[in-house]
Amino acid sequence: MPTTILNHLETFLILAIILSGFVGLATAKNIIRSIICLNITQTGIILLFLSLVYEPGMLPPVLPTPTQSMVDPTPEALVITTIVIGAAITSLALMMSIKIFHHYGTLDWKELADREG
Repeated sequence: MPTTILNHLETFLILAIILSGFVGLATAKNIIRSIICLNITQTGIILLFLSLVYEPGMLPPVLPTPTQSMVDPTPEALVITTIVIGAAITSLALMMSIKIFHHYGTLDWKELADREG
C-alpha cells in the first residue's frame, strides 16, 4: 500500500476517534461517560497533531546528530504539556463528579438539570 493511502487512512481513523468522542460527549447521560468521551476526544486530537508533524527518517533531538536529520522537539513538548493538563482536568472532573454524587445522589445529567437550585 502506498504511503499516501496509508497516511490518509490513518488520518481518517484518527478523525473517526475524535468524532466518536464528540458524539459520545453529546449523547452521554452520565457524567463519568462524559469525562471518558472528553478524554477520547483529547487523545484523538493529540494523535492527529502527532501524525501531522511526523516525518519518517528523522532522529530524536536527544542524541548528538546533525541538525538536518533532527526532529523538531516543539510538537512533542506541546503534546507532553497537553497530556499533563488533560490528566489534571480529568482528575478534577472526577473529583467534582464524586462531590456531585455525594450531594445529589445521582450522576445523571437530566436529573441534575431538573432539580431546583
